[in-house]
Amino acid sequence: MTLITMDQAKEHLGQEISIGAWVTNKRSSGKIAFLQLRDGAHYFQGIVMKNDVGEELFDVAKSLTQETSLIVKGIIQEDTRSKLGYELLVTGIEVLGGSQDYPITPKEHGIDFLMDHRHLWLRSSRQHAIMKIRNEIIRATYEFFNQEGFIKVDPPILTGSAPEGTTELFHTKYFDEEAYLSQSGQLYMEAAAMAFGKVFSFGPTFRAEKSKTRRHLIEFWMMEPEMAFMHQDQSLEVQEKYVAYLVQSVLDNCDIYLDTLERDKELLKKYTQLPYDRISYDDAVALLNANGFDDIVWGDDFGSPHETFIANQSERPIFILNYPKAIKPFYMKEHPDRPEVVLCADMIAPEGYGEIIGGSEREVDYQRLSEQIEKFGLSKEDYSWYLDLRKYGSVPHSGFGLGLERMVTWISGTEHIRESIPFPRLLNRIYP
Repeated sequence: MTLITMDQAKEHLGQEISIGAWVTNKRSSGKIAFLQLRDGAHYFQGIVMKNDVGEELFDVAKSLTQETSLIVKGIIQEDTRSKLGYELLVTGIEVLGGSQDYPITPKEHGIDFLMDHRHLWLRSSRQHAIMKIRNEIIRATYEFFNQEGFIKVDPPILTGSAPEGTTELFHTKYFDEEAYLSQSGQLYMEAAAMAFGKVFSFGPTFRAEKSKTRRHLIEFWMMEPEMAFMHQDQSLEVQEKYVAYLVQSVLDNCDIYLDTLERDKELLKKYTQLPYDRISYDDAVALLNANGFDDIVWGDDFGSPHETFIANQSERPIFILNYPKAIKPFYMKEHPDRPEVVLCADMIAPEGYGEIIGGSEREVDYQRLSEQIEKFGLSKEDYSWYLDLRKYGSVPHSGFGLGLERMVTWISGTEHIRESIPFPRLLNRIYP
């Protein structure tokens, strides 16, 4: 028997088909039972008419419990009241797997309870919508960079050196050598850019921070493009074009899921309008000080309240440019006129979602980079291969990293970043 999914419904209008599905809820009214079903592609309604199917099948439909799995047969018909536009007039039900005392009921549950049952919470309509948006962002990312002439290169996950120091890395042993779970693929992508010009990576990264904020994860996925023959101002244009492309792709292809999440689509449309605003770090500090933030002075990094206030000055994402050198990683290029700052930028999302992109122009001078490595207390031997990139045909180059989970959280309008990753490893919640 051939099964279809409900995203193929329009191709089978008026036809009798079979679908593999799970029961999410049900109700009955006299001689009609309404089954709320999901097939992995969509949530949809199945209608069981007692006079059409007989008493035995009608009793089966009425007895179904939440998350029972089925093969349901029926006729596809239009339903203008449904967001999907179709429903199923049920003609047959085959129960595959029963389900008793399913722990996530239609009532309200706390986030801790739901995270403890993450393997089941993924089945909910809200999580379904978030994961669909996540998937669209991933699909659109590949499409964007392929159209822009990039190639994908995969950096290692186990690494012997760190781009931003080792204090926030998970330490392990690689046979008899020291190794770390990757904090970023950036350094390797710089090597790839010297070979291919424009490259990007997309993979897992790890930060050994015991943070429980709504913005942080121990494990997350990051897109990291690197571009040869490109200065920072040109990189900013790529960044805003990329983010606008992702937002537009979600608007174009995830309409149903945005409705499920009650996301303001008119607000999202504003985020596709370019260019995004820019403000220097200097001006940002002055702005904060002028508005009552006396906890920040020049040289400090911004916290969440500071970023939120700065972002609120714009209707779209905003770049904060040229941070102090002392609070940024060793590889960033000095400003040609101000050695105390570097050519970098953070893109801050509106609505209090914080930084979604960090990027910079990279230092190309061998001697200056070598001095920075020593200043940060890192081993020149470990970074000898990275210094080689400055010895053999060095060129101006820039890059950035976008955190997938923060992007998903922002675009979907969800409250907590943990909802945007399938199986987050957060402190005591370690999934096998």
